[in-house]
Amino acid sequence: MRLRDEMKHRILFCDGGMGSLLQAQGLGAGELPETWNIKRPEVLLEVHRSYLQAGCDIINTNTFGANRLKFNSQTEYSLEEIVVPAVRNARAAVEVEGHGYVALDLGPTGKLLQPLGDLAFEDAVDIYREVIGIGVREGVDLILIETMSDSLELKAAVLAAKENSELPVFATVIFDEKGRLLTGGDAASVVALLEGLKVDALGINCGLGPVQMKPILKDILAVSSTPVIVNPNAGLPRSENGKTVYDIGVDEFAAEMADIVDMGACIVGGCCGTTPEHLETMIGLCREKPLKLPEKKERTVVSSYSQTVVIGDDPVIIGERINPTGKSKFKQALRDHDLEYILKEAVTQQDNGAHILDVNVGLPEIDEPSMMEEVVRELQAVTDLPLQIDTSDTCAMERALRLTTESP
Repeated sequence: MRLRDEMKHRILFCDGGMGSLLQAQGLGAGELPETWNIKRPEVLLEVHRSYLQAGCDIINTNTFGANRLKFNSQTEYSLEEIVVPAVRNARAAVEVEGHGYVALDLGPTGKLLQPLGDLAFEDAVDIYREVIGIGVREGVDLILIETMSDSLELKAAVLAAKENSELPVFATVIFDEKGRLLTGGDAASVVALLEGLKVDALGINCGLGPVQMKPILKDILAVSSTPVIVNPNAGLPRSENGKTVYDIGVDEFAAEMADIVDMGACIVGGCCGTTPEHLETMIGLCREKPLKLPEKKERTVVSSYSQTVVIGDDPVIIGERINPTGKSKFKQALRDHDLEYILKEAVTQQDNGAHILDVNVGLPEIDEPSMMEEVVRELQAVTDLPLQIDTSDTCAMERALRLTTESP
């Protein structure tokens, strides 16, 4: 595909903020931005064109919050009615300007996945699949999964993209200033997860300005063999006279982004508070800079949602207590569906210094795939250690691996 080839040869530029520009055009408080795909398509066309005119290569559809939880048969607009014009507005801008790629923009569902929340993993996959199906049919060029703060939801979105399209997949997450996701993930664990899923590019967006992102970018670059995306806010937000403003101006933003490109970012753009002017100035400073593709990192790691275990010179301890072999009490716990016993074994092993937990729930008299799925889901609520799935049942293996944020 042309995009996959182009990103090997030059820096690519994403667009910037959408919501702030729509607010400047009259988007009201509490009004869903995605409804303007229908109500004010001329505004969306102008926003997309302004970013292309600024020199951006990739523009995002106005679909960040478009999913069936917000748009369905019980709401004013269906998901189809929201996504179709979003893609067509962006595509029209590309046709008028004569260049650019259209990214199907996917944000969080707004719900936490089980076991921390009530949204089942496969339901999350299905929610993203619906949006992706419409976007692919309407002719988007790539899928951008952004502003993700939960590793498990991130995995659900990437799986939906991979299983329902052949398009390039970009994925970015939102870190706090300590370099952590909402659910605890760090740079190394996020990179391991996304590289295991074979995304085309990965990185960070939103939440922070370019200055605050630099230390996190350094951590990402140290472990990533995949091109890195950086799409910061225009600095940190503050309220002035009831309006949200950001603390970095156009020239400072561009200068900081030039440094970020020099550090090794391959795809750069903006997020909240950035405008076509921010992007045009940034592109002017960065367009002729050499592309620094990441070198292949010779690392063997196993990750959970929040930590990474490196398989290298130091011994790695694998806890084997979640395994019925030779353990009569554990066998009875499986027969009795005594999850509390199983989870206590996990916590005890972590407290005693295990780095990875083996998980084996195979008994002839139980439904191993269902038990494996339930145990893996609940283990991730009580331990942040990577899990080693141990089974000869391929169905149990598949169901477990879909649920875990582990990535070898």
